Amino acid sequence: MHYRNFRLFSLVFALMLLLQLAACGSDANNSNTSFPVVVFSDVHFNPYYDPTLFPQLVAADAGQWAAIFKTSTLPELSKFGEDTNYPLFALALSSIRQNLGASPLVIFAGDILVHSFSEQFYQNYSGNPAQTTPRNAADVAAMQAFAHKTIAFFMDQVKLTVGSIPVMFTVGNNDSYNDTGPDSTFLANTAELFYSKFLTGTVDQQEFLTSYKNGGYYAAELPGTDLMVIGLNTVAFSAYITTNNDAAVNAELAWFDAKLASAKARNKKVWLLMHVPPGADYYKTAKLADSKGQIDTARATMMWKPTYQTGFLQTVAKYPGVIAMTLAGHTHLDEYRILPSSEVVEITPALSTRNGNNPAYKIVTFASDTLKSTDYVSIHYDLTTKPVQFTNYYTFSTAYAVQGLLNDSLTQLFPAFKTNNKKQTLYRGYYYSGNNALNPITNINWPIYWCGIGNMGQPEFIDCVNSY
Repeated sequence: MHYRNFRLFSLVFALMLLLQLAACGSDANNSNTSFPVVVFSDVHFNPYYDPTLFPQLVAADAGQWAAIFKTSTLPELSKFGEDTNYPLFALALSSIRQNLGASPLVIFAGDILVHSFSEQFYQNYSGNPAQTTPRNAADVAAMQAFAHKTIAFFMDQVKLTVGSIPVMFTVGNNDSYNDTGPDSTFLANTAELFYSKFLTGTVDQQEFLTSYKNGGYYAAELPGTDLMVIGLNTVAFSAYITTNNDAAVNAELAWFDAKLASAKARNKKVWLLMHVPPGADYYKTAKLADSKGQIDTARATMMWKPTYQTGFLQTVAKYPGVIAMTLAGHTHLDEYRILPSSEVVEITPALSTRNGNNPAYKIVTFASDTLKSTDYVSIHYDLTTKPVQFTNYYTFSTAYAVQGLLNDSLTQLFPAFKTNNKKQTLYRGYYYSGNNALNPITNINWPIYWCGIGNMGQPEFIDCVNSY
């Protein structure tokens, strides 16, 4: 049997077994009727952390990079405020391997590349990171080749960790040549990498290549299951994109609508993956708020352009009950948002420590019969105490004393965070995965973080904060 076919057969067998186990009982919390999925995000792998290695990395194939990194005389893990270096990446992957369990797939919520990837490349390559004049073609080609090797190295290391199971993904804003989201050239150049290394034959190749190259989005229907995974490119919806992106976003939303309609017609459940979530940018808004924590339209910074967010929310609202789980990244923090249609966007913390957080990821438990999430465990690395490995940080159901479906529990907790001091303290402490010292949530800025959970539009977000 061909190796790729064997991997696909193994995946189908594992997923069908999980569904068969679900038929043995109806209790979603019974261990025999649920399965774990490892979810990680925002690695921002930094191949430049040891500049002395750069010439070797440029000259070598991606398959040789691990051996090169192991020769570094800088063995320290990334510090707070830094992106992920090789020692931290290797430690995180070791933890993921230990916690993989019966996970039939892995989810990565975007951002493979380090911040300012191209600028750092040019600084190391030619000593001039400035972009005031166009780069010559040779330098641009060298930068793009280095980006591709970084992505291939990242993917290879992940696959060595998780084995033959697929890695479902979404593209991040730093998965690009210029830190502003993947353009058509980046998508065309990386499509085969994502297909062959992450999806491992679980999606029709031509269908994937067409939609990914068109806009960075795709859908995968795992054989033998009722699951459809949709990876949207919500970077295209971002408010910081200054050019007119209407045509691309309208095309993506039309495609998204068609996929949800297809899922509904065939009784499929959808796991929706995105990188940039809708709603407010709490960090920027908190920085701009006045001394009393008050905000206005100039201070309330939003993640998406309003018209794009409206279109997305209207599309989701047309298909109640079809989306079983929505996962996002980008903020680097342990948080969530409740859409007007009641879907919950569960946001995965980052391995990168750039935002002052401890490195962290989650193991999400799903009920096999409904394909809805019931719980999660947060796994983190405490950079202050520096243990020998990542450790269990908290279990959601135990910490908050809740049970049932995760989306329902998160929705019920939203009002409780305002009135229950104990639960509010927990949420604020977990927000940075155990390190709330660099960018603390204070009593003054807390309304920004709380109101953002349940208010996706700018007007209602502002009203909520100012009337808290």
